[in-house]
Amino acid sequence: MRNAALMLGIIGGIIGMIVGFFSYGYTELVDALRDYPQMFDQVDNVERIRAISLIAPILAIAGGAMSRSQALLGGVLMILSAVGMYWGFGFNAFTMFPVAMVGLGGVLALAARRPDAH
Repeated sequence: MRNAALMLGIIGGIIGMIVGFFSYGYTELVDALRDYPQMFDQVDNVERIRAISLIAPILAIAGGAMSRSQALLGGVLMILSAVGMYWGFGFNAFTMFPVAMVGLGGVLALAARRPDAH
């Protein structure tokens, strides 16, 4: 289960990075084109989108990477990442895979049977 959590966390984090890159880029594009407000609508909370675009994928990748040696901490980080992506980006066609993969990776890491090494 720890290996599955590792793979799901890293792959979900990479997909989350792609979603985050385009979300952050969209907010920057709208700011750059503010002379043409009829072209694009800005999101409601720009700072939240930008923060989640950076933090959530990093939490997913770090949680997946540490899930083999520290399953409890890795699982918590992946679940925080999945909740953050859901809160920041919502659940749609672009976010369903990273949210589901990172969330499942977090659950698998928490459900790992053998205790963590100290």
